[in-house]
Amino acid sequence: MNESHWEEEQLGKAYDARLMRRLLRYINPYKGLFSLAIGLVLAVAAFDLSLPFITKTAIDQFIIPPYKIVTADETGLTNDALVARFSAVRVSGQKYLINVNRLDGVLRQDWQSQGVLSQENYVYLPPFAPPALEALAAAHKDVFSALAGGGYVAKAKTLSVLSLEDRLRLRQEDLSGVSQLALLFFAFLVLRLVFGFAQVYVLQYTGQRVMYDMRQEIFSHLLRLPARFFDQNPVGRLVTRATNDVSAINEMYTAVLVNLFRDVFLIVGILAIMFTLNWRLTGMILLLAPVLVTLAIVFRRYARKAYRQVRLRIAMLNAFLQENISGMRIIQLFAQEQNSFKRFSEINDAKYKAEMRQTLTFAVFNPLIHMMSSVAVAGIIWFGGGQTLAGALSLGALVAFISYIRMLFQPINDLSEKYNILQGAMASSERIFQLLQESQEDRGQAQTPARVQGRIQFKHVWFAYKPEEWVLEDVSFTVQAGQSLAIVGATGSGKTTIISLLQRLYDIQRGQILLDGTDIRQWRLDDLRAQMAVVLQDVFLFSGDIEGNIKLQAKHISTQSVRDAASFVHADAFIQNLNGGYHAEVTERGSTLSAGQRQLLAFARAVAFDPKVLILDEATANIDSQTEVLIQNSLKKILKGRTSILIAHRLSTIRDADQILVLSQGRVVERGTHQQLLEQKGLYAALYELQFANAA
Repeated sequence: MNESHWEEEQLGKAYDARLMRRLLRYINPYKGLFSLAIGLVLAVAAFDLSLPFITKTAIDQFIIPPYKIVTADETGLTNDALVARFSAVRVSGQKYLINVNRLDGVLRQDWQSQGVLSQENYVYLPPFAPPALEALAAAHKDVFSALAGGGYVAKAKTLSVLSLEDRLRLRQEDLSGVSQLALLFFAFLVLRLVFGFAQVYVLQYTGQRVMYDMRQEIFSHLLRLPARFFDQNPVGRLVTRATNDVSAINEMYTAVLVNLFRDVFLIVGILAIMFTLNWRLTGMILLLAPVLVTLAIVFRRYARKAYRQVRLRIAMLNAFLQENISGMRIIQLFAQEQNSFKRFSEINDAKYKAEMRQTLTFAVFNPLIHMMSSVAVAGIIWFGGGQTLAGALSLGALVAFISYIRMLFQPINDLSEKYNILQGAMASSERIFQLLQESQEDRGQAQTPARVQGRIQFKHVWFAYKPEEWVLEDVSFTVQAGQSLAIVGATGSGKTTIISLLQRLYDIQRGQILLDGTDIRQWRLDDLRAQMAVVLQDVFLFSGDIEGNIKLQAKHISTQSVRDAASFVHADAFIQNLNGGYHAEVTERGSTLSAGQRQLLAFARAVAFDPKVLILDEATANIDSQTEVLIQNSLKKILKGRTSILIAHRLSTIRDADQILVLSQGRVVERGTHQQLLEQKGLYAALYELQFANAA
């Protein structure tokens, strides 16, 4: 099958700056809310960044004793300088107890590598500690050493000889610090939850408002497009514009655009914190960047191809289902169920294979990203663990590094989903903007005359649906106000085209069409069509009730006017017999009503709108003979005082017309009254004799 016609799946660039600028204008009315959503998502990201740092602080400052011993002359500082700068506590001689958290990262790493800092960690009891702790230290001289300046010091690993109760008393201050950090951690989690809820709500509200505005604009634009456009575009495709395509753009707003700020903020923040903690370890992690970039490029190529194939098969499947379900009665009447099922199976199988190819692409990419993340964590444990053992990196920093590296890979892991969303949104936006660029009908500028007579003139009218393929050629006629004109001719002779041109569903290429002496292109289009009512052979009814289908939601038509119109055309009898009467439910296209009943409702609709020009296009074709007699009697009242144009194949229904036009291949070949045309013994007489001969 040739797939080039599946316009739904013509994909442009995955990112198009021109389209994005046009999309952003829909956010402009809600830029305050959108900015708030960005602010909230950045706040959530800030909380995410802070949590591993709180863990690091708890480990380094409170869980692991932070004191080590240094020798003053090995630091290159004097004793007084060491005490003044780092609040060091003299142990004995040149040896001082120092809190390593007061050292900056570079100095700590240098001292550790030079062997200036002891391998052991120490617990320090300052002078004037609580008496109970001093008593505990004095009672365990095998563990604690008294300092010359007051206070006690003990190796952290020797505390294991103390009872659990004594260790808890000894570390009471550290436990208090851990508790405070735990409360801060919990508070940040609660705030993250609140901010996250607010961000999701604001963002989704904004997205829904944007979708609402886009759908309003699309449908408003569709209402003003010319009939030619709807002849060339399937209904299902236009429905997709206002539903699926708008939803795809909303998903880009809510899942990609705002989260892009979050991802950038997270990546920059994580790298900044990691460089601050240990630039060497961060540099090692960045060695994976070329591999990640290569993976992203390869994935982009395969994902784009797989995505296009999946969307193509979905469009084909939807089109096939829509067509075959609509035509199910024909399929069953001609016993084509097996052939239809076979074709469906072929399309369904193609979609299944396309989905599996896309799944395979993601099944390779996502595990690779997970593997790279695990490799990075393994590298941190190996290299960072060695630095921790050597004292160059604290245990808390190592734990924070592992948390940050997993956080760093999350946006990369989400790349596949975001890429597909962005790609679909760009394709959808291009299709929507193409629709919105379609030229609307020229609505005209002239005001409606205070009194409309209904005089119609066609002056040398030429018209073609396609260039130079003329459907009407040099057609001229005049219908005086209040007169009736009947148009007959073979199928394809241009009868229905004439009434379409009169309503300006299409514009002519040559000549003029006048209503009351004014070119219809000068009339305001709404005013022009308000003067006319059409009853077609194929009646369209909307879902709703009987009354709504007669008045078409027009506010100027009262309930009583609806009932009067139905009674006028003898539709009241069958309406009253329906369950609910005028409020009886009408299903899609009026499928629960007979063709004749739908036709009567169309007549009632025309009468309710009280037009100056009434157009009947095979209007009695689907009505039984008895009802047709009633309608014919009513027509005399309906047409009184109105200009009417009647199109009919049954010539018996137009014998009383003031003027009859006979069309052949787009030209007027005969004109006159019924009797005059019979006397001419031309095409009309031949058609009349043929019909009555068949009837006999």
